[in-house]
Amino acid sequence: MFEQFAAEARATVASALEETTLRGDRRIGTEHLLLGVLHEPRAVRALGTDLETARAALDTLDRSALAVVGIDVHGIERAPVPASRKRTPFTSGARAVLPRALAETRRAGGRRIQPEHLLLALLDCERPDPAADLLTELGVDRAAVRERIRRTGR
Repeated sequence: MFEQFAAEARATVASALEETTLRGDRRIGTEHLLLGVLHEPRAVRALGTDLETARAALDTLDRSALAVVGIDVHGIERAPVPASRKRTPFTSGARAVLPRALAETRRAGGRRIQPEHLLLALLDCERPDPAADLLTELGVDRAAVRERIRRTGR
């Protein structure tokens, strides 16, 4: 499927991998794809939020989830995952985003998946998916974002 990605979308996935490593995670999830998309200025405009705000919101969600089970992580920093020669796997949720992005590409009459197609596919994630939780935490109006992307022809 990656052969159908435009260079910009490949860069978005590379950014998602970078975000995965920065967070100390071992698998690329939908939340990492969303952070990767936010490396693109068009996505920032469409979502009405920026990368730093999304990172902070994701950290808040993580701390809240850990607090529910009695773990206080205040003051503890995550160590980056050590570099590995193995390919970092995608979660099942992240893998499910890819065919939806391809469907968005075809619906728009395109031939190559662009970052905005990934974003449109991520907007379809439903709870308990991490991207859905992050979009909710950020107060993103999914219908408005979808309309902005389609109106700008992207």
